[in-house]
Amino acid sequence: MVDGFIVPDQLPAWVPGEVTVRSPDESWDGVAVRGYRYQDSDVEVPPLRDFMVVAYRRGVTDMRRRIDAGWHHERLGPGDVSLLTRAADSHWTWSSPIEVVHVYLTHDQLTATCRAMYEREVVDVALHDTIKADDPAIHRTAMAIAQEAANGGVGSELLVDSLTTQLSVAILRNHANVIFREPDGSACLSFRQEHLVRDYVQSNLHDRLTLEDLAATAGLSKFHFARRFRASTGTTPHEFVLRQRVDRARRLLQRTSIPLPEVAQTCGFADQSHMNRVVRKRLGATPGEVRRRT
Repeated sequence: MVDGFIVPDQLPAWVPGEVTVRSPDESWDGVAVRGYRYQDSDVEVPPLRDFMVVAYRRGVTDMRRRIDAGWHHERLGPGDVSLLTRAADSHWTWSSPIEVVHVYLTHDQLTATCRAMYEREVVDVALHDTIKADDPAIHRTAMAIAQEAANGGVGSELLVDSLTTQLSVAILRNHANVIFREPDGSACLSFRQEHLVRDYVQSNLHDRLTLEDLAATAGLSKFHFARRFRASTGTTPHEFVLRQRVDRARRLLQRTSIPLPEVAQTCGFADQSHMNRVVRKRLGATPGEVRRRT
């Protein structure tokens, strides 16, 4: 468990089934896919770390589900979708064999998409717990993501990123409650300022990034920028940049065969030794070990 929540790979301990498809470990960001064939079942599920979309693929069944104190009943079959918010206990019972696809979206993924959609800072997002959502677009997108998990191919990661954004937007438009942070221009960066800084960091991660550079991007003094950046993001500019360097290094190590010194240079580390120290401290493994585990 992670902070008391179960992650996708732990679900079969509570809901046994035959796995039909799964997304690659660690190489997809913000989204995971698991496909299952289930017999009739009566199961209780602990709180999930991620939001879950259940897309029904084969079989028709009477489905009962309890969230909080109430039970809900629907007859479900191919083309139907169930939605479950994160961090909530649930109880499911169904009477016939079914085949489903689970798409899991992380809180960070849905929050980032919401921030980009509305150009406002987000405090929290919650899905409407819906046992039968009338939304064919969500079902089609879930199936397309599962198809990429099963077959992949050239450009698969780009396509999955696009499909994940498409799914997130569809959910946020019609099936979610969002709490926005009240704007406070004196304390935080504006959405535009934060967006400019994030883009600047991503575009110049290979280079030496100074507090002066970041402050100038936001049009602020170093003092005011550092204070407002921390109020907006919950971290310091230095820590934010370091996290971006580690994240890019992880992706390059997992997805490419670029030599380690070049990875270090591309991600803006002083040298390979510097990258080794930071990656090992942050990820619990050396860059070489991260690559070998993929």
